Amino acid sequence: MAAQKINEGLEHLAKAEKYLKTGFLKWKPDYDSAASEYGKAAVAFKNAKQFEQAKDACLREAVAHENNRALFHAAKAYEQAGMMLKEMQRLPEAVQLIEKASMMYLENGTPDTAAMALERAGKLIENVDPEKAVQLYQQTANVFENEERLRQAVELLGKASRLLVRGRRFDEAALSIQKEKNIYKEIENYPTCYKKTIAQVLVHLHRNDYVAAERCVRESYSIPGFSGSEDCAALEQLLEGYDQQDQDQVSDVCNSPLFKYMDNDYAKLGLSLMVPGGGVKKKSPATPQAKPDGVTATAADEEEDEYSGGLC
Repeated sequence: MAAQKINEGLEHLAKAEKYLKTGFLKWKPDYDSAASEYGKAAVAFKNAKQFEQAKDACLREAVAHENNRALFHAAKAYEQAGMMLKEMQRLPEAVQLIEKASMMYLENGTPDTAAMALERAGKLIENVDPEKAVQLYQQTANVFENEERLRQAVELLGKASRLLVRGRRFDEAALSIQKEKNIYKEIENYPTCYKKTIAQVLVHLHRNDYVAAERCVRESYSIPGFSGSEDCAALEQLLEGYDQQDQDQVSDVCNSPLFKYMDNDYAKLGLSLMVPGGGVKKKSPATPQAKPDGVTATAADEEEDEYSGGLC
């Protein structure tokens, strides 16, 4: 069966070459017919699991379509060549061809198809090269945003944000989540804005930036319904515990269902969050430590007492 399909593919390749030949009575190659034969050859080789030959046939089909100024069909052929590389586990090369296809879709005026191709490429490379996947998801989001398809755009931004968190690229993650939050606010999906605020705060605290985390909560008071929500109450409790270096309070909040049932990457941030100072609560200035009778405070002790309540 495989041998039969290989022979069938070779026959189609031979026909394609004939269509491309020129002569005394045929001045121009027949690119359209050649492309059709290359496409048939690619299918035959694919069925025979000869993916290298199938990929080559797809590339020749793409070139024939380009010469015929049929950009959409050329892009489809490049995308198919990418799929053949995927079958051979040559993922970076596959992604390159799919990216090329998406650019041609855009040039052809079919942005939806371009976005779907980019998203497909992101999924292919996600486990091998997360950084490249982030770039592809962000590109896809930009295409959807330009087409004013904000729900699709924010979904892809969410994928990028989670990958950035997984890679502990917290500075970039904070910016990506803010962009998500802005879009959810624009489409008036306020409850999801609350969840994105939780994600932001967790990311900022992992960056050891308490000020940015507090600012996120403060700015979110302008979102309708946030100030009276359980999300707001939990975040205020979290920030209070973090500021007071109370690890128990922080852990209680992060182990609550509100945090534990978030997207897995954010739930993990909550569970791994440690307060500064190793979880030792700040001392209260109202209860200074008593010293044994007859022991005079040293200058170092006096200095410690002066700041025991914190710098605030």
